[in-house]
Amino acid sequence: MKDYLNEIPIFFAVDNEYVPFLVVTIQSIIDNLTENNKYELKIMYINLSKENMKKIQKYERHNVHIEFININNYLEHIKNKLYTRNYFSNTTYFRLFIPNLYSQYNKAIYLDCDTIVLTDIAKLYNIDIGNNLVAGVSDGAVQTVEVFQEYVEKVIGVYDYNNYFNAGVLILNLEELRKYNFQEKFLYLLEKVKYEVAQDQDYLNRLCKGRVKLLDPSWNKMPIMGEDNKDKKIIHFNLGFKPWFFDNVLYQEYFWEYAKKTDFYEKIKKLSSNYSEEDKIRDDANSSKLMDLAQKEADCVGDDRKKINIEYNQMSIQKSKERLEILKKIEKLEEEGKFDVDAENDPPTIPLTPDNVDYLHKKSSSKIKNKIANSFGLMYLKNIIKEQKLIIKDIKGIENLNKVTTGAMITCNHFNPFDCFAVEQVFLNSVQRKKKKLYKVIREGNYTNFPGLYGFLFRNCDTLPLSSLQSTMSKFLMAVNTILNKGDFILMYPEQSLWWNYKKPKPLKPGTFKLAVKNNVPVIPIFITMKDSDKIGEDGFPIQEYY
Repeated sequence: MKDYLNEIPIFFAVDNEYVPFLVVTIQSIIDNLTENNKYELKIMYINLSKENMKKIQKYERHNVHIEFININNYLEHIKNKLYTRNYFSNTTYFRLFIPNLYSQYNKAIYLDCDTIVLTDIAKLYNIDIGNNLVAGVSDGAVQTVEVFQEYVEKVIGVYDYNNYFNAGVLILNLEELRKYNFQEKFLYLLEKVKYEVAQDQDYLNRLCKGRVKLLDPSWNKMPIMGEDNKDKKIIHFNLGFKPWFFDNVLYQEYFWEYAKKTDFYEKIKKLSSNYSEEDKIRDDANSSKLMDLAQKEADCVGDDRKKINIEYNQMSIQKSKERLEILKKIEKLEEEGKFDVDAENDPPTIPLTPDNVDYLHKKSSSKIKNKIANSFGLMYLKNIIKEQKLIIKDIKGIENLNKVTTGAMITCNHFNPFDCFAVEQVFLNSVQRKKKKLYKVIREGNYTNFPGLYGFLFRNCDTLPLSSLQSTMSKFLMAVNTILNKGDFILMYPEQSLWWNYKKPKPLKPGTFKLAVKNNVPVIPIFITMKDSDKIGEDGFPIQEYY
């Protein structure tokens, strides 16, 4: 018998419904393993057919052993206490019982079944995590959505939301977890506290905080974080980013590369066509409800995180050198009369091609992303108003907005990335929100260059990106015609340039007005004036009150 360098236990939790995706994950592991190690794949289940077991068993190799673990009896006395929501099943809790189930192991890996492994999984196993209980990657949704950041800090009690880890890819220090009596503490906590937002992941983060090693993000790449050029070792299609339901999911090419090698490929392909519009609407509603739930939970907990006197902290903030340079540049541009030149140095723009934009959300994937983005966007708007990062003191003339019965072009002065949120709030305060949509014209680079949540919102939140390519602009103009004739509104900045906190009007470009004339719709002019508030922003300057 061959002597192996390491015996590597890798645990999964699965039911019959998720078997096809588990097999794709296993395929990716096998394609990237080395001959030096023995890989022990442990499949935990409570409902798994013999037929599916045989299909999984086919992936055994001379150095890959697969074991099935029925934990029905193990969970019998607590299964009614395991809260689940939406598409989750009780399998999500299985990882919490690994330390006691396998006392012969001191260390193990846990993987969700919606992961793709692009390197030898032994490299993850071999990371030294010291006496920490677990090792994982900071959660992508928490990193990008402010309401989740507040939730994990206030409700779960993780001091810094950056330390809240995603439980889909874990190194488990089984020896230390047993010493810590982790399972006993979890079962006690389960009786006392009900976590509904992220369920077992919340329990893990509460119980393990202070003893967590954060791994490089390459070990758990989540589409919600946006694309980057950095290394990718494991891709995790968590939340609603499932390539078997939607087109154009980030990193989907890796999933399909391995799915094609499995016996489940045709079955997985059919899932997209069977995923109805009702399913998409339901999932969109679930995403919105989840954020509302997190907000409600956070609102029910006191906040003692601000340990530094706020007034002293505000006085001590130094004015941003970058902002000071921008003000100098604005002053110079004003003297030279170059009112249509941006004062801020934007990154190089990636040209937007016609096939990379779906202005009217005709594709099924575009529709669901649009709904998710709008839910996230509304939550973000509520947060920045609540935290007084956006302060709207007064709105005058909204009765004029209420009277418009056709489509319309909306204009506004452009002085801050948040000014579009101010216009959005005006629209939400009007009667028009009940029957119309508000689209926002954005620059090309905002659509093509931004990563993370902001990039997701720029690409999907009722935006109309301009382009340096004539072919794309033809598509843009057709979309504008359709939107205006349908009776919806379009926000466009005729000043063209963004001058930070510039309080005077600038000369207007004619494009907005030509579009209005061409489509025989009115122009609704908005002008925002500003005053310094008593709040100091992170850049050291007073946050502006908008009127």
